[in-house]
Amino acid sequence: MLRIIIYLAIALSCQSLPAQNFSDWFEDNTLRLDYVFAGDSAQAEIFFEQAFKQKQWAGRRCRLSEMYQRGNGQVRVYEKGTNNVLYCNSFSTLFQEWQATEEATRVRKCFETSYLVPFPKKPVDVCITMTDFHNRVTAELRHPIDPKDILIRPIGENGIPYKYIWRGGDITSCIDLAFVAEGYTAEQMDKFYNDVQRATDAIFSFEPFTSLKNRFNIVAVASPSADSGPCIPRMGQWKRSAMSTHYDTFYSDRYLMTSEIHRLYDLLSGVPFENIFILVNSPTYGGGGIYNQVTVATTNHSTFREIVVHEFGHGYAGLADEYFYDDQYTTMYPADTEPWEKNLTTLVDFQSKWADLVPKKTPVPTPPNPKVPNFKTAKTAKELKKINDATQVIGVFEGGGYQSKGVYRPAQECRMKINEVEDFCPVCNRTIREITDFYTAK
Repeated sequence: MLRIIIYLAIALSCQSLPAQNFSDWFEDNTLRLDYVFAGDSAQAEIFFEQAFKQKQWAGRRCRLSEMYQRGNGQVRVYEKGTNNVLYCNSFSTLFQEWQATEEATRVRKCFETSYLVPFPKKPVDVCITMTDFHNRVTAELRHPIDPKDILIRPIGENGIPYKYIWRGGDITSCIDLAFVAEGYTAEQMDKFYNDVQRATDAIFSFEPFTSLKNRFNIVAVASPSADSGPCIPRMGQWKRSAMSTHYDTFYSDRYLMTSEIHRLYDLLSGVPFENIFILVNSPTYGGGGIYNQVTVATTNHSTFREIVVHEFGHGYAGLADEYFYDDQYTTMYPADTEPWEKNLTTLVDFQSKWADLVPKKTPVPTPPNPKVPNFKTAKTAKELKKINDATQVIGVFEGGGYQSKGVYRPAQECRMKINEVEDFCPVCNRTIREITDFYTAK
C-alpha cells in the first residue's frame, strides 16, 4: 500500500509542476534507452540494457512534465536525486499484453522495449514504471543517467534509405510518424513507397486527421528484407525479414507483431520520429497497435484502408477496441477501475470521460437504436451516410474492450468497433484532437 501511495504522489507531482523550459535542461538531441521487461502473469521486472545518443529531438518541447493519459506504463526523467519531473510520457507494451495470456501462467519470458527522451544537459534519474489493469504498480526501475557517460553510444545514419511522403512542418512542431518496410525485398521498394502513400492517404481521409494533416510529418524508411513477406508459424513459414514480424502472436492467427523492438529502433537510426508504423508486405489480414510503442498492418488486404486507420487509433491516440466477444483469457477492464483509455468507461469515474457530451435524460446503459439498418443494406453513398450518422449519437452503450458486460462505449458504432462505419465517434475524435494538441503545443 505504501508503494502505491508513493507512486500516486509522484504521479500527481508530474501533473502539478511548473512548466519546464526545454533549453534549461535538454539539448536538441535524443537519448534512446533500451530495456528488457521480464516475468510472468504474477510478476514483472525491468532491466536497463544500454543508452544511445542520436542527433535532433523530434518530440514535444512544451508541457514536458505532463502526461495526456497514463497508459499501462510511464517513463519519467527526474532532476537527479529529486522528484522534480523534467520530462514524462506514457506507453503500453507487448509484454503487458502477454501477461494477460494463459501462457504467462506457466512460463517466464522477456520482451524488448525502447524509449526516446530528450538528451539531458546534466545528470538525471530515469524511472520506468509498469502498472496493471487495476492501475497498481507492478514493477519500477529508477536509475541514473550521466550525459557524459562514455558508454552512451552516438548513432546516426545507418545507410537505410528514407524519404518524406508528407511534410506538415518542421520536426519541432509536428508529429513525426515513421513508416518502416517489413517483408519487402530491395527490389520491392517502389511498392513500399506506394503503400506508404496509400496509408498516408487513408489516415488523412478520416476526420479529425484530415483537419490535422499539417500537424504531421510522414517519413518512409525502406528497410530491406532478404525474403518477401512475414513469418507464418502455423504454416511453418519462417522468413528472413527486417524485423521478424510473425502472425500467431500469442497463438492468435491474425495477431501480427514483432518482439524485436531494439532492432526496430536500429533501423530508424538517424531518422527523426515519435511514432512507428510497420507496413508488412502480405495479403493476409493481420496487425495490431500498441500505444506509444508500435503499430502494424498488412498492405495487400482488401480492408487495408480501414485497418490502417483503426490500428493507428490504438498506437497513436491510445484508443481502445470497442468491440466485444467475451472470450479473452483475462478481464482487461475490471469493474472497480476506470480504464485509462478515453473511449471506454466502467462508470467508476465516468465524469472524467464523456459525461459532458451525453444529452440530458439519456438512459445508462443506453439501448442501441433498433431502427438503424445494417450497413450492408446501404445501396448508395447517401444511404450509407444516413446509417453512419444515426450511429454517432452519444450515449453510454454497454459492450467494449472485448467485454459485453460492465464496460461501456460512447457510440453505437465507431471506427474503433467496426470497419463499415466511416467515422471515429465524437469521443474518439476529441481524443485524437486533444492528444495532437498536447504533442504539438508551442
